[in-house]
Amino acid sequence: MATTTTTTTTTTAADGGGTPGTEERIGRDRELIDDLDRRIIALVRERMEVSARIQRTRIEAGGRRVNLSREMEVLTRYREPLGRPGTSLAMTLLELCRGRV
Repeated sequence: MATTTTTTTTTTAADGGGTPGTEERIGRDRELIDDLDRRIIALVRERMEVSARIQRTRIEAGGRRVNLSREMEVLTRYREPLGRPGTSLAMTLLELCRGRV
């Protein structure tokens, strides 16, 4: 004899239940986030390429690979509008673009 198990799930407004059209709105917004993420990744890759060119040019001219005063400008540019998480984001970008110091 086969046994059938039924699971009941309660949904709330937070996970998409509760109001008509909520799932559709969440789905559209998630698609928007996915598109934004693709664009952000493309921009980060472009930034990495530009940074590599700058580093090559600086080294060919006898300079150092990393310009610490410039990096401080970048950190400030992200920290001011985004707070402490902006600093972390900028540090991650700098590491992606120039490697670990």
